[in-house]
Amino acid sequence: MQSINLPSILTPDAGLLFWMLLAFLVVFFFVAKFGFPVIIKMVEERKNYIDEALGKAREANEKLADIQLESERMLNETRNQQAEILKQAKQSGENIIQQAREKAQNESAAMMQEAKKQIEAEKENALREIRQTVADLSVIIAEKVVRQHLADQTSQQQLIEKLLDESLKEN
Repeated sequence: MQSINLPSILTPDAGLLFWMLLAFLVVFFFVAKFGFPVIIKMVEERKNYIDEALGKAREANEKLADIQLESERMLNETRNQQAEILKQAKQSGENIIQQAREKAQNESAAMMQEAKKQIEAEKENALREIRQTVADLSVIIAEKVVRQHLADQTSQQQLIEKLLDESLKEN
């Protein structure tokens, strides 16, 4: 058999190498002249857009953190105000209860004092009536006793002498 001389892919000719190098350099020149600046510009724009978006995201995070701090501060302030209002309401309630208690005690004391005065007045009236009744009864009894003792003339004479003697002894 005859051997055919086929060009080898692994060992190209010098002419083929030259034309491949020339084509590569021409394509590289056009790509470097017109393609790379556009690609670099797009990459730079994309980088700037991403940097700007990251900056806005950082800014938004900072604002969010500030808003969270402000909301926590407002929430704490509101809780403090709520606690103060509850404390004041409790104090007001205690004051009202204390005032009502004092008023009730004062009214009770006044009623007791008035009742004591009425009882004392009733007692005085009752004692006066009893004394009057006792005096009236004493006069009636004395009158009956004197009538009984003075039923005769000698008893009357003895009583008069006795009374005169007593009045003389006192003077």
